[in-house]
Amino acid sequence: MRPLRFVAAHAVLIVAPGHWFQAPSVLKLLMGRLVCADGGNPDPTTTHGKSPEEAKALESSGWSYPRHLAGRAFAVVVHGDTEGAGSLRRALSDWLSNMGLVPASGPSVIDRYVGYYEPYATGNQALDRDEALFEEVRVAARSLANAVRQIRAGALPPTSHLRAPRPK
Repeated sequence: MRPLRFVAAHAVLIVAPGHWFQAPSVLKLLMGRLVCADGGNPDPTTTHGKSPEEAKALESSGWSYPRHLAGRAFAVVVHGDTEGAGSLRRALSDWLSNMGLVPASGPSVIDRYVGYYEPYATGNQALDRDEALFEEVRVAARSLANAVRQIRAGALPPTSHLRAPRPK
């Protein structure tokens, strides 16, 4: 998914496997791009594309590090067959919160072990059979939809008007 689509979205739901305390490589790549897009320059004409000198001058002149994604809701579901699902869930939640997104609600940020220490050869079958996890994902999605309705009604986020004293 391209970062521009995140800017257009009202909410973000990330469902990902934990790979030994880490995010899958494609998710890490997305995270890096979104961090740059979130605090980056939405007007490429100010730097004539990718002029490092102009970009450095723009940042040095008092760049505000805008939070283009702030105020959107998020939900995170991490599953894994061994240690690290909780660490990744916390890392993803912290990353999204740092960019100003707000967690939808308690049941929308979860981690679960699936097929705990089963052989890798059959681990995907354990995931396919885990109806309870599927229901938790549905609950997280419903919580996210409710949060979007609250945001549209002006009920969330209550601190969106506050500016960070250190924007970076």
